[in-house]
Amino acid sequence: MPLPPPFTLSVPPSFIWGVSSSAYQIEGATTEDGRTPCIWDTHAAKPGCVTDGSTAAVAADHYHRVEDDVALIAGLGVKAYRFSTSWSRLLPDGVGPINPKGLAFYDRLIDGLLAAGVTPWLCLYHWDLPQALEERGGWSNRDIVQWFADYATVVAEQFGDRVRHFATVNEPNVATLFGYAMGWAAPAAYSPARYYPAVHHLNLAHGAAVQILRDRIQKVQIGAIHNIQPIHPASDSQQDRCAAETLDAHWNGIFADAQYLGQYPDILRPHLEPFIRGDDLKAMAPKLDWFGLNHYGPIWTKAPATDAAQFERELGFVWADSPNRRPPPLLGWSIFPEAFYDTLMHVSSRYGQPVYVTENGCGNPSGRSDHPNHFGRVNDRHRILYLSRYLRQMEKALRDGADIRGYFVWSLLDAFEWGSGLSNRFGLIYVDFSTGQRIPKHSARWYSRLVRRQSTYPDKV
Repeated sequence: MPLPPPFTLSVPPSFIWGVSSSAYQIEGATTEDGRTPCIWDTHAAKPGCVTDGSTAAVAADHYHRVEDDVALIAGLGVKAYRFSTSWSRLLPDGVGPINPKGLAFYDRLIDGLLAAGVTPWLCLYHWDLPQALEERGGWSNRDIVQWFADYATVVAEQFGDRVRHFATVNEPNVATLFGYAMGWAAPAAYSPARYYPAVHHLNLAHGAAVQILRDRIQKVQIGAIHNIQPIHPASDSQQDRCAAETLDAHWNGIFADAQYLGQYPDILRPHLEPFIRGDDLKAMAPKLDWFGLNHYGPIWTKAPATDAAQFERELGFVWADSPNRRPPPLLGWSIFPEAFYDTLMHVSSRYGQPVYVTENGCGNPSGRSDHPNHFGRVNDRHRILYLSRYLRQMEKALRDGADIRGYFVWSLLDAFEWGSGLSNRFGLIYVDFSTGQRIPKHSARWYSRLVRRQSTYPDKV
């Protein structure tokens, strides 16, 4: 089936096109070459924690196929690849001795990317805390600030001679709110009492890592990656409006404002004050060079019912269904491209930093149209529709003054999608999880053509 007509955007000549992934979601090899369990290995092994019952023990098997995957990245024509390193692959105990086989794997990846003309963008933490550290309190233990600083030191000293673009943490709001307060993700604490110290310690760890990267790497470019979503009340009631204000502070403010503005949302400050010491607010907000934005769509919320779970009553909000879905059946989630425009304008204005869209993409929990047809092709036209609509809104934001420097699709490969397991496919490239076979989808061909057309497109912004 032919691809949609040629698609061209007005972006600056220096605009960076890329693809993203994360260590835990694609690497597999969870028990090989010295790697030890992380909190998601533990979480996924518990019945009912992953929708399809799968684990990331093999996932996309990137650990054994890294050279082939680098060739796929280069074949797309993108100039940047955002990935994360596995803390427990590099430091099996979370602290202490370095695992040489873990270093060797990331050396192969980084050297392969550079040889292929692809710039590595390295994220230190994408939710895979070593289980050994969780057993010592995890992010709720203030000692983790030093543990993360030591990990950042290893990464800087081992890879800083070749990597110049770093992010400290990916979506800390998800890692803490879902992991420590709501129990939807590892380590499933269901404890607001653990959540608030985890938030503050993660912000401090971010700040410590920034200082280490600056001290050890010349001409380094450092940012943090935040999932920013507009929050809407499910109704116009005072209770639901208060729930939306509260969730907005938790979701959009508690990390981005802390790390870029050195402040916490007023509504949450009383919960965090018991954990703030001395110059903490300054320490958690060192100078950054860019803002990483992950965005998919808005969130609707409402006040918890009187019989809601205790942690929901303590937080003051629960998730609510969106009022409509566009287009309805296939994606499994709503399309609101206009919210992407609003978010880009807001982030660019509020934080005053160059914005890189580090995640935007389209899942498919039903699996339809994300599998090869009888011709062996994967015709994921729904993903092309999603990306084209969102990219048009990005173009509009650029035209209206937002300082957007790059765009990374989530994701390179079909992967282990956390609580959805292997059933929800986001990749530009299809992965047969039983054989490891890769097949570029129609969206990969479409994105590659877009990227190559932009490489010489004049600056009209």
